[in-house]
Amino acid sequence: MKITIKNFQKKVPIYPKRIKNTILKVFSGEGVKKSGEITVCFVDDKKIKGLNRKFLHRYIATDVLAFDLSGEGNKKVMFADIAISTEAAIRNAKVFKVTPLYELSLYVIHGVLHLLGYRDRSVKQKIIMRKKEKKYVNS
Repeated sequence: MKITIKNFQKKVPIYPKRIKNTILKVFSGEGVKKSGEITVCFVDDKKIKGLNRKFLHRYIATDVLAFDLSGEGNKKVMFADIAISTEAAIRNAKVFKVTPLYELSLYVIHGVLHLLGYRDRSVKQKIIMRKKEKKYVNS
């Protein structure tokens, strides 16, 4: 799996090796053996709001967006993009009394879990997603 990290912001330092290791940890823990490419972009609220509006028709900033570009039913190869708002990480880190880097790791995990098919719309789905996030962010 090729993992590309792109940093389009200056508010939080980004550590590409840590991000790549986090993604690979989730893939390994979920038993995923796909090849392909994932690009993770760290952006500001303005950029993620624009992406959210353009692709999902939601007119708000969010913390993370994940786009699987592989095509339906492609089980062997993954091509995907993840966009993460560092400004959301800074805000939420204050609320939850953690570091922005912890929040960013959580967002990376959240995005990867979405790419692997996990959802968080229902209460049951959210419980499963939070349990998985906690497992990987603390390991």
